[in-house]
Amino acid sequence: MSETPVKQQNTAAFYGQAVLSFVVAVVATTIGIFKLEADTWVRAFLGIAVLYLVTSAFTLAKVIRDRQEAGQIVSRVDQARLEKLLAAHDPFEKL
Repeated sequence: MSETPVKQQNTAAFYGQAVLSFVVAVVATTIGIFKLEADTWVRAFLGIAVLYLVTSAFTLAKVIRDRQEAGQIVSRVDQARLEKLLAAHDPFEKL
């Protein structure tokens, strides 16, 4: 009786576009930092800041994904409990 949710999967084109976009952004930022007319320590600071930003973005994406998956698991458990209760309930049972 339960409906199995369809697992959404990204297409290869979407995955490729996301990877390509990330690579272009990192390369463009790196080139911009190296072409910047500033002292070496300023460029190094900006490089470290970009690395920190990238790792923070990955961590945030993982936390959001984990929270969403945990919510789906709780929802599945609640749905299973409800289905069990409905299956055990007989509306024509005499009181």
